[in-house]
Amino acid sequence: MNAEARGGRSAQLKHTGLRPGWTTGACATAATTAAYTALLTGDFPDPVTITLPKGQTPAFALAREELTAGPGGAVAMAGVVKDAGDDPDVTHGALVRSTVRRLPPGSGVVFRAGPGVGTVTLPGLPLDVGEPAVNPVPRRLMREHVERVAAEHGGTGDVEITVSVDHGEEIARSTWNGRLGILGGLSILGTTGVVVPYSCSAWIDSIRRGVDVARAAGLTHVAGCTGSTSEKTVVSEYGLPDIALLDMGDFAGAVLKYVRRHPVARLTICGGFAKLSKLAAGHLDLHSARSQVDKPFLADLARTGGANEELASRIATANTGLEALRLCEAANVPLGDLVAARARDEALSVLRGAPVAVDVICVDRAGAVVGRG
Repeated sequence: MNAEARGGRSAQLKHTGLRPGWTTGACATAATTAAYTALLTGDFPDPVTITLPKGQTPAFALAREELTAGPGGAVAMAGVVKDAGDDPDVTHGALVRSTVRRLPPGSGVVFRAGPGVGTVTLPGLPLDVGEPAVNPVPRRLMREHVERVAAEHGGTGDVEITVSVDHGEEIARSTWNGRLGILGGLSILGTTGVVVPYSCSAWIDSIRRGVDVARAAGLTHVAGCTGSTSEKTVVSEYGLPDIALLDMGDFAGAVLKYVRRHPVARLTICGGFAKLSKLAAGHLDLHSARSQVDKPFLADLARTGGANEELASRIATANTGLEALRLCEAANVPLGDLVAARARDEALSVLRGAPVAVDVICVDRAGAVVGRG
């Protein structure tokens, strides 16, 4: 199959004609790498190159650099301006800074929230209450790069990393952070390091092309995935080739309506529990700006799975869908399976009797399967 005929996530992105960008997590990793290198060598690498989870090695120009001596030892700060590509991201153009200082041997890597980076104040997120809102994958990336710099330049890798974003608290007012209990600024995000450009018409057209390519190749099983984590899950579950993977993002309705007109024998829908709970509630556009996790709906669904009124009340007032899921897991109420089954029913209703078998898999942020339907 030639390059023009290939399908899958990378082909979809290429087909949109939109320029990808870099997440705040990638920018923070680049800034951290430059700052720690300067702390050990006295010089800032500029540009600074990092390695992302899928092997890309982007180079970032430094917008700020500062190496100072303090009462506790030298401190290095580097700043990178976020480029979100063609995505209308509210953080596009923001200056992401990382300030690094040495810690005693054995301390490991400690993260702090600087100005413009939020702090977690409510449960239900993948970080403990009181932690800076630097998500797990960016933390892992920064730790890995600290280890590499330490190995190359003779450091111990024991550092404090303070991540900040200029005007981040103001920018965060345009996000859902406040509702999620992330106060004081932005979250440092990113699971791949790459910002996928968002364009309704371009992305929906790419979904349709993905279905067409899969059908032309004779495939009988395709998967609509909300992101890279769910893609990994369906590949692990079913061994599907790249060409069978439809990066549907938030556009569940676009996949279902096109497959209704151009059937394949089997469609798997795989995504995060919270996103697929929206599909279960009847939403076909899963973007946070156009649909929200309906906790009272989840509470009603949990009741059908055996939840008592006390648990249902806690679910209805949960901070996030993930918190609702964890509450049910602790009580042995199969909310993940209930959401997956209801999402499958909604999918079948959109398919209107088309000859397509549907199954749904819900995953958590780590990619663990939490529901099947």
